[in-house]
Amino acid sequence: MRTKEELAGITLLGDRQTKYPDTYAPGILETFLNKHPENEYLVTFHCPEFTTLCPLTGQPDFAEIVISYIPRERMVESKSLKLYLFSFRNHGDFHEDCVNIIMKDLVKLMDPRYLEVIGKFTPRGGISIRPFANYADAEHQALKASRLQAHMEEALR
Repeated sequence: MRTKEELAGITLLGDRQTKYPDTYAPGILETFLNKHPENEYLVTFHCPEFTTLCPLTGQPDFAEIVISYIPRERMVESKSLKLYLFSFRNHGDFHEDCVNIIMKDLVKLMDPRYLEVIGKFTPRGGISIRPFANYADAEHQALKASRLQAHMEEALR
């Protein structure tokens, strides 16, 4: 069980009066200490109901967002991540921008060993877009390159 000190920065989890942000809100993200920083392990989040707006038409765009990372000292708290992703609902940006913004915000927040974000956007106008963005520290550059290569090969199938 975690101590009160270990949970000190967690304010959203357990709050029964959650307020959903109506604008892009990276400041809502919260972290907690990784109790196993000596281990390299993967954490993956699936958000099948991500919504954002086209920056030109204002029409909604829908996607599944998949975030995977190898933590270092800090980890993202899942409820704050849910609210952060919800904050894109009224945010007007291209699919590629959203995926890169999410990646950069999470890297800044946690300083992970490795992190990737995949956007599986539903087709609009007969075209679906699947942006992929990843980050790696100096020790994980080979993983970064291999994951990018794998996504490139998958896109060509």
